Amino acid sequence: MTVYLVGAGPGDADLLTVRAAQLLAEAEVVVHDRLISREVLALVNKRAARYDVGKAPGLAHSQEGINELLVALARDFEFVVRLKGGDPFVFGRGGEEVEALEAHGIDVRVVPGVTSAFAGPLLAGIPVTHRGVSHGVTVVTGSSVKGSRVDFACLANADVTLVVLMGVERRAEIAAELIEGGLAPSTPVGVVEWASTDQQRCLRCRLDELGASHVRAPAVLVIGEVAALDLGSVKTFAATWAFA
Repeated sequence: MTVYLVGAGPGDADLLTVRAAQLLAEAEVVVHDRLISREVLALVNKRAARYDVGKAPGLAHSQEGINELLVALARDFEFVVRLKGGDPFVFGRGGEEVEALEAHGIDVRVVPGVTSAFAGPLLAGIPVTHRGVSHGVTVVTGSSVKGSRVDFACLANADVTLVVLMGVERRAEIAAELIEGGLAPSTPVGVVEWASTDQQRCLRCRLDELGASHVRAPAVLVIGEVAALDLGSVKTFAATWAFA
């Protein structure tokens, strides 16, 4: 019995790895997240059982429950795919699932996926690093877990791009903390919604405008001077508008 933790990438089925597509076509059962696109799910073996364990506001499967489901399915099936958005180990809690499965003696194999932390900005024409503009990139989560959260004031560095996943709900607070930490209010920001899908849009604004911006999840926040660039964005996906 083997469970494959497979990264589904940012959404577009064309951005799956070859290995991921092969596993979906052969799986006996697939346990998938809420935001997996219809195009990706269409690649799943038609005879495979499917379990949607996506987390959504007001309706969330506990991580402990997901772990228990994976263990139970692995005992009943030889070929289980756990399909996770982006990359399994980038804020996907894939590591917790590996630990739970291995604790029960279950073989686990991980297939990397393209993370939206980099694919989202890229498809909107924003390089997360650019010589003379940004010397590095920091990727953090905007959500709080069990009372702990990222101290954004400590991440205020004009020389390093900040990419925030799951930060839409707290965007005003994030912006305020970064400004308090020393980032200029005029720092460029890019917000890429639904990266790589036909719903992709990119909002560009200043940091002090981010809190009042009209954006929706899922989205990637890109904060730093690189967000003012527009290098080869995928025009078939992205509609870019200015803050109003």
